[in-house]
Amino acid sequence: MEQESTLDATVRKRIRSLRKGRGWSLDNLAERAGISPSQLSRIETGHRRLSLDQLTSIAAALGKSLDELVESPDDSDVVIRPDRDERRGLTTWLLTKGNGPHDLTVGKMRISDQAGGVTPDDLGVHPGRDWFTVLSGTVVLYLGERVIRVEAGQAASFSTMTPHAIRCDRGPAEILIILDHNGERSHLHT
Repeated sequence: MEQESTLDATVRKRIRSLRKGRGWSLDNLAERAGISPSQLSRIETGHRRLSLDQLTSIAAALGKSLDELVESPDDSDVVIRPDRDERRGLTTWLLTKGNGPHDLTVGKMRISDQAGGVTPDDLGVHPGRDWFTVLSGTVVLYLGERVIRVEAGQAASFSTMTPHAIRCDRGPAEILIILDHNGERSHLHT
């Protein structure tokens, strides 16, 4: 019950904040939402119960989805928690949830799997392109027969139809990586 009242108060604050952020009076938003200004005032101040039909109208008038208006105020949309893969020596923080712009996924990776001993079986192939920039440390990019060192401040972009693998060199490295759909499936869900 307390969570419900917290969510209720959050929704009311969002409505008021969005209205004020647009420079709208109670009358402006009420007219756009098809409700009376007094109803809107009572909704914002907590003197009227929130109803689904009114919330739907208010959300549409504000140019928001109902989900955006009533999303839970917990920290899951703010705090990005790492996903550790000990077997592969990777820790990944997904910076985009779901599909990012143009179906791309952006993530930060900490690579602790050392270079050396990479066999042809370690090299993966998938349609598309991968892009990354090295934030710290040095990365060794195995690209077909080539072995390329990419240092902090440098970036790499390559066709993923070439067999490839990424390892760190002499200590952990961190990269910011942009993957297309195929790259996300190959690198993050194996």
